[in-house]
Amino acid sequence: MRCCLRLSIQMFAAAALIMAIEVHAQDPTRFVNPFIGTAGGGNTFPGAVLPWGMVSVSPHTDLGSPSGYTYGQKTFFGLGHNHLSGTGCAELGSIVVTVKRDSIGITPGEYKSSLSAERAEPGYYRGTLQEASMQCEAAVTTRAGMTRWTSLRPGKINFIIDVGRSLGLLGGGGVAIVSDHEVEGYNISGGFCGEANRETVYFAARFNKKSHARGVWLGRRISESKNAQAQDTSIGAWLTFDVGESEEIIVKVALSYVSIQNARLNLDAEIPQWDFDWVRNKAKSAWRQQLSRIIVEDTSTANKTKFYTALYHMLIHPSAITDVNGEYPLMRRTGIGRYAGRERYSIFSLWDTYRTLHPFLTLVFPEQQSQMVQTLVDMYRESGWLPKWELLSNETYMMVGDPASIVLADTYVKGIRDFDAVAAFNAMKKPAVTLTKEALPARPGYKDYLRLGYIPSDQDKTQEWWVWGPVSTMLEYNLADWSIAQMARALGKNEEAVEFERRALLYKNLFDSTTLFLRPRMASGEWHTPFDPLQTEGSGDWVGSGGPGYVEGNAWNYTWFVPHDIDGLVKLFGGHESFQNKLERCFRDGHFTVTNEPDIAYPYLFTYLPGKEGRTQELVAEILSKEFGADADGLPGNDDCGTISAWFVFSALGFYPACPAKPEYRLGIPLFSKTTIRLSEKYYSGNELVIERRKGFPEATTVLNNKILNGFRLTHEDLLKGGHLLFQTK
Repeated sequence: MRCCLRLSIQMFAAAALIMAIEVHAQDPTRFVNPFIGTAGGGNTFPGAVLPWGMVSVSPHTDLGSPSGYTYGQKTFFGLGHNHLSGTGCAELGSIVVTVKRDSIGITPGEYKSSLSAERAEPGYYRGTLQEASMQCEAAVTTRAGMTRWTSLRPGKINFIIDVGRSLGLLGGGGVAIVSDHEVEGYNISGGFCGEANRETVYFAARFNKKSHARGVWLGRRISESKNAQAQDTSIGAWLTFDVGESEEIIVKVALSYVSIQNARLNLDAEIPQWDFDWVRNKAKSAWRQQLSRIIVEDTSTANKTKFYTALYHMLIHPSAITDVNGEYPLMRRTGIGRYAGRERYSIFSLWDTYRTLHPFLTLVFPEQQSQMVQTLVDMYRESGWLPKWELLSNETYMMVGDPASIVLADTYVKGIRDFDAVAAFNAMKKPAVTLTKEALPARPGYKDYLRLGYIPSDQDKTQEWWVWGPVSTMLEYNLADWSIAQMARALGKNEEAVEFERRALLYKNLFDSTTLFLRPRMASGEWHTPFDPLQTEGSGDWVGSGGPGYVEGNAWNYTWFVPHDIDGLVKLFGGHESFQNKLERCFRDGHFTVTNEPDIAYPYLFTYLPGKEGRTQELVAEILSKEFGADADGLPGNDDCGTISAWFVFSALGFYPACPAKPEYRLGIPLFSKTTIRLSEKYYSGNELVIERRKGFPEATTVLNNKILNGFRLTHEDLLKGGHLLFQTK
């Protein structure tokens, strides 16, 4: 009997070991490298964050970086508690916590330390501080962060909580010493890309050990006072502890964008204990659950690392802004709202994300996408307008066009309909039919767009709402109007659909049949001269603003940006051959860049040209291999809140949403031999979609559920049914 029992225990242990090995082998978190994109201008951060989390605890090593961090910089300026991922401008990075031996430092130059031995994984960060002789670790929940500071030698240590600084500005704030181990207060951040936005972030911090001295500073004055508040100046708190060698001090910090009281509620609800490893393991489990929506099988560890890190970056923004009690700041910060049973989201970089990120969330994470579009509609109800580039319930008005309308239409026509579609349609339509001054921030230049059939390049830039890049802005309006038309048709509003479809084709008024470019035009009807299709300066008074008529690009970057009417654009070119020749030249002469959002669909334009579709596969494979890597500089440029990472993920799957608001994808070629996407049972009929790539066939064909696909397109409905998608290659 004992023998049998021993054998059963051994068999159980062996089975458990095999199961553990299999789970580890399929654990996507082990292929995530949070340092990817932290060099080479990717502007990501390596710190701890949860999927769509409010709090991100990340080191600051470069105060000039939009994320506060640049790989290879070895000076540590503390751990911030909220960050932007992949943006081109600095913001957030608020509530900085750091340590300093012996004396108190109140500026980054005074409390800096040398950084080494960094390590990061989803939901966790670690580094060693030389001068402070401390190891710091960070883990997170959705609304709170826990940091563990281990002393490498005995002595006196001062904890610094800098509440006056963010990465965008020195906005000031308020701080209060509640007890010998508790601090609370708020920070004023803002200044995104030079804009006038300001946001208040509240915090509550607790230490697991009582300090023997404590106080605040205001400006240059350090005192043992218990509170202080100020605007546009340095302010913070300091707490002094005696520590032994290897002693740990744990700090818990929760944020809220509503109140200090809500920050306390968030802290009590999400990290009630002092178990750092519990928080770390829970964070990793949350990432494992979300990343496992897609399982890739391949022999290349580097490709898996690129893929899962890209997917990881895609699930950072938009981020939760709701507290545990459901409260959040209303759009434009006019009051406090409350949700029950769903999240409110923030950080909508819509000019970027409408192209790839939101279509991806619609396909793979419809639960979150549904709540995001509900958030957009609520922002309209609260402020009267859909957002353009929303940041913590403020409108920054960054970039151009009307991107929220594209997101709403794309989501609706692809089957997510559990939001107020009528309110959404009214919100989409409002800036296109309201031609008064109040609509100018939403659609500057749109009155001329309707009067002349285009936005003229000779405009008065002394006006507050002058048009940045008339050609680019008009093309964005064209796509937005086409998207409104799709929404109108889905709602049975056919007359309105016809009108917005007409407006969507006004881009033809900017096509020059002589140069074969979409180019700026004067109000008189004459072409803007001189015209240099390579010029990248002139649309604004800052470097990189874009050539005259264009936004962050030139004529080569924008001439193909008519995703809703490629067939019509081909006709303007005079046919497939002329279109193809110039498109080939665009790639051959280096005018294409995968980091320029309007460009990113261009490799897939060859799928519209009969007999040339294979060129898309060649270009996509080359870009996936050469432009993306598994090291710190593995992103080709700004990730723009996951937009460029989403390009990689879609392309690695083998299909791409070349025209948002159109329920179809253009086919490329999968990066992996096998990929399995787990579909949402709540929203879609299929269980899972298996994508395979196999070689050795006489002809290259694509087979969906045993049926050969005609053409290089795949409908959204086909994907939602699940099944088997096979790419057969020679």
